[in-house]
Amino acid sequence: MRARLAGMMAVVGVVSGCGTITAAQPPLEGPGVLTLEKAQPPTPGGEVGGASTEFASAKDLSMWLKLSEKEKDVDRLAKMDVGKTAKGAMYLEPKTSAWFDGFRGPFVYQDLAGDIVMHARVKVEGKSGGKPRRKFSLGGLMARVPDSYDNANWVSITAGTTDRTGRLESKYTRDGSSKPKETAVKSGWTELVLARVGRVCAALYKEEGGEWKVADRWPTEFPEVLQWGLVAYTDWDSYYALKKDHVKGNAKQVKGQPDLKMTVDYVRFLRPELPDYADPLNTASVSDEVLIKVVTPADA
Repeated sequence: MRARLAGMMAVVGVVSGCGTITAAQPPLEGPGVLTLEKAQPPTPGGEVGGASTEFASAKDLSMWLKLSEKEKDVDRLAKMDVGKTAKGAMYLEPKTSAWFDGFRGPFVYQDLAGDIVMHARVKVEGKSGGKPRRKFSLGGLMARVPDSYDNANWVSITAGTTDRTGRLESKYTRDGSSKPKETAVKSGWTELVLARVGRVCAALYKEEGGEWKVADRWPTEFPEVLQWGLVAYTDWDSYYALKKDHVKGNAKQVKGQPDLKMTVDYVRFLRPELPDYADPLNTASVSDEVLIKVVTPADA
């Protein structure tokens, strides 16, 4: 557990002759505050760097595990290849599926331990191009607690269509209950980061030609080893009555009208560094600007 921010103090203000006590934010420098100058970008290479994949060859596919195979689930991927459908990229095309509450969809991953930065460049489209037309058709990154079928725990950042097109969704599912957050994004290539730093997981994104932005940060108590990988799902409307019964929904392949394809240019893994005094749950200790520097590659 990282040290909590020090230096919080109460100050007394006078409003219309009445004394009020308010909590003052800590100064921009001092104990507990990580400044931009002192923040360090994540470190490439090493043991987690070996998990990075540029998708230059079909052999790169062997580095990735399918959840459906490792945990005996329904295979909800219609297509998965490297360098065949899209040159120099991984291609994922899901069948009707969902990642919400206890519902499960396609997921390909690697098992990695400790603090991690996962950085990827993805393009999420409808099967015929353009924006996906079916509701909750999304693709991106996920970090999941292994073997958590009965008690789903994971975080994700995805792009595509929610109940509106052109959306980015960050989501924390804790004990089978999902809490999504949305923002509008442009179509096309998007860079995504999903990171764990100490007791925090964070989701960030960068639109083509844009700047890095923080989508969300969550307090988490995940185990040391997580499944880090790529997720894609589509066509929530076709679940109909099964929307209220994830057990039955997970037990079979739901027939529907899937409309999503995801192209992945690369996935890179790095190690983030954060001083013990910095509290990434407190924006006064680790501001969004500083968090961006800590969990995005120096050259990204």
